[in-house]
Amino acid sequence: MSSGSDLTARARIREAAIALFAERGVASASIRDIAQAAGVSSGLLRHHFGSKEGLRDACDEWAMSRVVQIQMRFTELGTFGPIDPEFLVLQRYLVRSLMDGSPRGMAMFTQAVEHGEQWLAGTSLQSADPRAFAAVLGAMKLGMFVMRDQLTAVLGEDAGELPGYLRMIRASVEIFTQPLLTREQADQALKALDRLGDS
Repeated sequence: MSSGSDLTARARIREAAIALFAERGVASASIRDIAQAAGVSSGLLRHHFGSKEGLRDACDEWAMSRVVQIQMRFTELGTFGPIDPEFLVLQRYLVRSLMDGSPRGMAMFTQAVEHGEQWLAGTSLQSADPRAFAAVLGAMKLGMFVMRDQLTAVLGEDAGELPGYLRMIRASVEIFTQPLLTREQADQALKALDRLGDS
């Protein structure tokens, strides 16, 4: 069992790795860079995580679990608490990890979709295809962060940092709190899609 100091070192390494991976990407952050940022030796990093891949696995697991905890707290309480700067770093990290084309990124997106399906099942929202609903909703939300540079250019402030981030999220809340289609328009669109599927 690790001592308290070992656990502290492990947490420092993980936090440094998440910050560097989020900033540079996994390929561009070396073991030496991460160890230096964490204030430990490369040997201690390898002792705790084995390799950069092992460290990345630990970072993926930690980041995903923390974001899910925050999302579940919102689901249960129906309200947001203060935005922790850690959350912004974790989001940037997860976006990079999801978009790097790796099997880990794909597995993380699949896990996020499964959490989305569980959330959907506990709401009064209706969907003929809950899997597609959760997957497309996840992709739409992810799109805001993938297009950070474009949003930053259009908004005139960094969408990945406060206050640009808050401006982006406020806009998304406004979008999600009002229907963009009438019931009649939605029915017409679904019928047109059904006709395309039958042709």
